[in-house]
Amino acid sequence: MTTKHKEEDADEHRVRLDKWLWAARFFKTRNLAIHAINGGKVHYNGQRVKPSREVHLGDSVAVRTHVLRTVLVQGLSLQRRGAPEAALLYEETPESIEKREKESELRQQAAVIRDPRTGRPTKRDRRLIHRFTDVPEE
Repeated sequence: MTTKHKEEDADEHRVRLDKWLWAARFFKTRNLAIHAINGGKVHYNGQRVKPSREVHLGDSVAVRTHVLRTVLVQGLSLQRRGAPEAALLYEETPESIEKREKESELRQQAAVIRDPRTGRPTKRDRRLIHRFTDVPEE
């Protein structure tokens, strides 16, 4: 193997965190991934890191998009591919799955409990309000 081939092989195993998050489809663009990392929404092995941090197999990545997901790195990729292939790059921990499902149930219950009369008045409500408040002068 020549030196050039060794360098290419080494580059294939070196992937930046922002690029890996983009390839694994956690974020739509690398710029969004960079902003999330800099904003503290991504932790690598329990620590805040820079977007240029190299990702290694078996490491833990905690990503907060709408919910917190903790995943283990199972593969590395420099290219963004389809969702089925991207899902092979990581494995979500059982604790993360359980916590995410509990949060989902709580959100659904909160939506059911909400009183339908709260919030902005409907068109009918506005008519009634105007009928009540618009008193003709004598």
